[in-house]
Amino acid sequence: MSNKRIDKLIDELVDQYTYRDTSKRPWIIGFSGGKDSTVLLTLVWRALEKVREELPYPFQLQRPVYVVCNDTMVENPVITEYVDDVLSKIEKEARNQDLPIIVQKTIPKIESTFWVNVLGKGYPVPNNSFRWCTDKLKIRPTSSFIEEQVNEKGEAIILIGARSSESATRARSIKKHEIKGKRLTKHPNHHNTLVYSPIKDLMLEEIWYIINALPSPWNYDNSKLFQIYANASADDYECPTVVTNKSHTSCGQSRFGCWTCTVVKEDKSMSALIDNGEEWMNPLLDYRNRLEEERNISDNRLATRRNGQLAVTEDGHKQGNYSPEYRARKLRELLELQIEIQRTKPGMELITNQELIAIQVYWYRDGIFDHKVGEIFAKIYGRDIETENANIENSIEKRLLKKVCGQYENDYELINNLLTLQHSKTLLLTNYGLQNDIEKRIEDFIKEEAEYEN
Repeated sequence: MSNKRIDKLIDELVDQYTYRDTSKRPWIIGFSGGKDSTVLLTLVWRALEKVREELPYPFQLQRPVYVVCNDTMVENPVITEYVDDVLSKIEKEARNQDLPIIVQKTIPKIESTFWVNVLGKGYPVPNNSFRWCTDKLKIRPTSSFIEEQVNEKGEAIILIGARSSESATRARSIKKHEIKGKRLTKHPNHHNTLVYSPIKDLMLEEIWYIINALPSPWNYDNSKLFQIYANASADDYECPTVVTNKSHTSCGQSRFGCWTCTVVKEDKSMSALIDNGEEWMNPLLDYRNRLEEERNISDNRLATRRNGQLAVTEDGHKQGNYSPEYRARKLRELLELQIEIQRTKPGMELITNQELIAIQVYWYRDGIFDHKVGEIFAKIYGRDIETENANIENSIEKRLLKKVCGQYENDYELINNLLTLQHSKTLLLTNYGLQNDIEKRIEDFIKEEAEYEN
């Protein structure tokens, strides 16, 4: 790849930033830390430097550029560590160089995280026919940020690192939305939002050339990214082992996803990382494999879905949500896994305390009172979950309630369960379905009492 071609791309970005569009609509760059988004941000950064040099003050850099990185909270830990490091460097250098680049990290809402859906609500782990994860973990968090910008600024332009040579599907998608003679296209899902794909014509070798040959504008060592791809490549490409000059043109096109991903049959990139020295990830891969293997075992599932719809095949195979016992078992195994991983990676957290609380809320709302997240956590960690709600069980109100109910233990259990359900509304943003949950618990109680009397 010639420097002339790189200069042309930078000039096009300068032209779009300053002359073709005189508005102050913000640019939003979707940054994953991967090779394509790294190249895109590199070129945009160089373009902003050029704008500052060429345009007279104060007409230089009036449009903000947001670098938006979405964290699904179950990303491959190697990538998470790398991305956090890079984002920190980008933020610092943008400030040092006085560029209008703002780093923004997005995450799913607490009720939409992977663990709250699987262990809390009992959703089966995703597969190709039930791929709920992409929308909840990736699309919605970023969409919320875009909508905030559009509401505030009126319009926004999203810069994406899509390339036609990635795959035939990607090429068809780019072609479908392309407007001849126009750089910007309308976003298919967001109003007042345009899409710009500056590197759509770059080939894989050109991407690696830019990463390897051009110094990082935010003074990062790009050989780290190169090495991650090299270690995660299975057998699709041969990667050079040392980066010293421009002759190192390509290092595969491995894709990194969530370490829990069960949409693919085999996580080749995580297996390759383990084979290349990241042996500490072996327990993660084992847990992920068990999630995939145990997904369709009838004993792990209920006979109904969350909406109450019957989900049993003609031969009696249950296909509903995960059973309470299975959810509790997988939570215990996850916490045991977290302890094991933390022996090698002390700061690594596989599930947050907020997610643990949310899981308990959904267990209550599903009428699961036999398993307690706090008890499972305390048994494994030897201490309570560190939240302000840790001592709910010992609250004065509950002791008084028990005293008032006296010998009527069933009444105490019912009122206690209802209070717990009501308390859950303060822990999650949504109260949807709370009334039905309370009514269902009362109906179950009446049914149990009737059966006892008969």
